[in-house]
Order: sequence, then C-alpha cells, then structure tokens
Amino acid sequence: MKGSRTQARRRRHTRVRKRVYGTQGRPRLAVFRSNRYISAQVIDDDSGHTLAAASSQEAVLRDKTLSVATAAEVGKLLGERASAAGVSEVVFDRGGYPFHGRVKALAESARESGLEF
Repeated sequence: MKGSRTQARRRRHTRVRKRVYGTQGRPRLAVFRSNRYISAQVIDDDSGHTLAAASSQEAVLRDKTLSVATAAEVGKLLGERASAAGVSEVVFDRGGYPFHGRVKALAESARESGLEF
C-alpha cells in the first residue's frame, strides 16, 4: 500500500536522523518546510537545546509570501543568530526534503552568513 507524501518524508527523515546528530561542538541545522512557511533551528542534541532559530513567520518576514528569496532571508537570519551564539560549524539536516529550491536557498544563504557544513 502506498503512503502519503508526508509519510514518505517522515520515513526519509527518520532514516537520516539515525546518522545525523548534533553535538555542542557541531550542532544540527534542522529545516522544516511547509507550503506557507519555512523555519530552521540550530540544535544541540546532547543537551536537547535550540541554540538559534529563524522562521518566515517572524515579524520581519511575515508579510512576504514563501519563495526562494524568502527562504534565503531566513537562512541569512539564522546564520547571523548562530554566529552570535558562538556556532560556526553545523551538520545539515534537510528533514527528508529534497535539497532543492527553498531548502537549498536556505542552506546556501546560511553558508554565506558564516556557517560551515
């Protein structure tokens, strides 16, 4: 029986999460994408704390529709906040989404902001 796209994405994400793990020295940059919004967090899985986060639902970006450009702005914002929190290296967790379009734009923008992964 064929499952839904969401179930397939969650299965892929579970498979990726078996290997991808964020430590204090190199936290995990987790991406969540919906049809209306995109958000990302820098997470230390050892302590279970979010070190930095950014979303297209924030006041600065709320009035913009979700596009590749908006995702890039979220990535830039996240990169700046992560740098302020003392994070320079992360491991990228694409959340089961294809590395394409908005997810790719967020990742490249975060790299330009100083994050290494």
